[in-house]
Amino acid sequence: MISQTFTILNPSGFHARPTKAFVQAASAFPCKINVSKGGKKVNGKSSLSMLTLGIQQNEEVTLEADGEQEEQAIQALGELLSKIFEE
Repeated sequence: MISQTFTILNPSGFHARPTKAFVQAASAFPCKINVSKGGKKVNGKSSLSMLTLGIQQNEEVTLEADGEQEEQAIQALGELLSKIFEE
């Protein structure tokens, strides 16, 4: 298992549109994906779970990947977490 912390840059935080993009990308990887913030850890392949984190701009989240292609998952999904989405 590997993990890395990322800062959310999107001014609106991680709302429905970026969450959907993240979950779709996470689901493409065979490994287990978890995202945690403030001591709460959720399944990164579940939109509803991701939205319950209430991720806002400039907050840090930790991305964990465990299993096959975990390094590729951390890199690709980390870029999505740090991306600024068009409104």
